[in-house]
Amino acid sequence: MTRALLVTFSLLPDGEPGADVLGSALTERGIEFRWVSWDDTGVDWAAADVVAVRATWDYHRRLDDFLAWARRVDEEAGLLNGADVFAWNADKSYLVELGEHVRVVPTGLLDDGDLRGGLQAALERHGPVVIKGRVGASGVGVVVAESTDDQRLSGLTAGPWVVQPLVESVRTEGEASVFVIGGEVASQVHKLPGDGEIRVHEEYGGHSHPVPIGPEHAALALDAVEAASRITGRTLDYARVDMMRLADGDLAVSELELIEPGLYLDVLPENAEPFADLVLSRTGDR
Repeated sequence: MTRALLVTFSLLPDGEPGADVLGSALTERGIEFRWVSWDDTGVDWAAADVVAVRATWDYHRRLDDFLAWARRVDEEAGLLNGADVFAWNADKSYLVELGEHVRVVPTGLLDDGDLRGGLQAALERHGPVVIKGRVGASGVGVVVAESTDDQRLSGLTAGPWVVQPLVESVRTEGEASVFVIGGEVASQVHKLPGDGEIRVHEEYGGHSHPVPIGPEHAALALDAVEAASRITGRTLDYARVDMMRLADGDLAVSELELIEPGLYLDVLPENAEPFADLVLSRTGDR
């Protein structure tokens, strides 16, 4: 039987929400698998046919250690997407480079060296802005500011940061996530924030539900994945492309998740099938 290691972290030993659905899909394909924590020193990574990062949701707090682990595994086993892709994607400044190829939410860089000056320039250019850590996850430390003395800026986490215009449509139309697995658009999820929020995560009152794949959304997702492949020099095994509608009516990429994007298996169990097919297809690569 093909051996696959599904990688999580210590607080989620059984994997992401809905993991049982993925487990069933793998088993149906004759794939022997188990969930392991990325920092478990007892794991023999080289013994696996495929290593799939699935729920390493602490990587942003331990980035150097995580990327060093990914480089070791990439040398020993078949790590989906791979360490170089992870390193590129872990810092949200990738949006600046990606924006040279596809439409993204306009993104600038901020650091403590000129935080006030950089923030003032962004405010003059965009009006209200969103600031988030260049390395971060789950909406932690996301701050909306309307001036350089906005009291909400006290919620900033450690820099450096990216700064983007506040995309007002997130409050009404929300955010779309398109899953591209094995080079094909697999599904789409629609996400809305809770009252008074711009973050669509459930822990902030957000709600997610599956929707039919929109042709406009699918085209942008495939273009973003193709662009990222050209930039990184590696064909991407999987991606989640988050997007919002800008004031001019066009869709733009807000995030490109290439490390550990949740598959939303609890609301979209159908995603288990193409991901299991992906794992199976990669077993002959070693």
